[in-house]
Amino acid sequence: MRIVSLCPSNTELLGFMGLTKYLVGVDNYSDWPLEINALPRLGSDLDIDMDAVEALHPDLVVASLSVPGMEKNITNLEERGLPFITLNPKSLTDVGNNILTVGEALGQNDIAQAAYRKYNSLLEESRRFACKVVDRPKLYWEWWPKPVFTPGGTNWLTEVSNIAGGQNVFADDERASVKTDWEDVRKREPEYILMAWVGVKEKQIKPKLLLQRPSWPEMNAIKNNQVWVMEESLYCRPSPRLLIGIQKLGAMLHPTLFPTYDAKKAEEWLCQLDEL
Repeated sequence: MRIVSLCPSNTELLGFMGLTKYLVGVDNYSDWPLEINALPRLGSDLDIDMDAVEALHPDLVVASLSVPGMEKNITNLEERGLPFITLNPKSLTDVGNNILTVGEALGQNDIAQAAYRKYNSLLEESRRFACKVVDRPKLYWEWWPKPVFTPGGTNWLTEVSNIAGGQNVFADDERASVKTDWEDVRKREPEYILMAWVGVKEKQIKPKLLLQRPSWPEMNAIKNNQVWVMEESLYCRPSPRLLIGIQKLGAMLHPTLFPTYDAKKAEEWLCQLDEL
């Protein structure tokens, strides 16, 4: 069985399912699990080299529509007659259902069912800590600075916020991705600003730039030094690794209610697929 993944979230989903060994090629941004580092790279998720994909003779290409612009990949796959499925998760439930979709497409239903049970078990484990939270701080997630893009009510980060004991200030907007402006954000008075720019590594994000935005220095989140740079890989990719993101955010917001976050232990916790 030969599988090609065209975006990081799909690669991570396959890794969680224990199917990494079947991957023969991935996009340039995939970086988990580490075993994929030796695989051929096929271009960025918005500019896939379809000649390279076809040359790998895949039994299945796992494509995505999670980022605007990926439609081109789908069109090219159709034109070449390559076997593919398309994932487009917007919620934590969708991520779980994608496990079953991939399992069915690969004829690996038993593995998929076990991974699905494990995913939901870990999710419920996180929800139990959230039940103890009384005060839920208001969170503003910044996906992109200008124009401003932020997750709305139907996006997985609204769920992640809730389970971690917070609330997304844009939860009232039913869109999964909201295009807005700096003034709208300021008026919502977030208590925390969480910067997770899509496709940008944490070290490249400069929180000091927020001080240049009109009236932003008066925001409580900035005055109280509650501006955090978050890992794009844990919050911007709709994969099972969002569960690690929940663990980390919960410990940051409510250190007395959530377990202390340890990155290595969190990875081990996620990968305990004993049922597989």
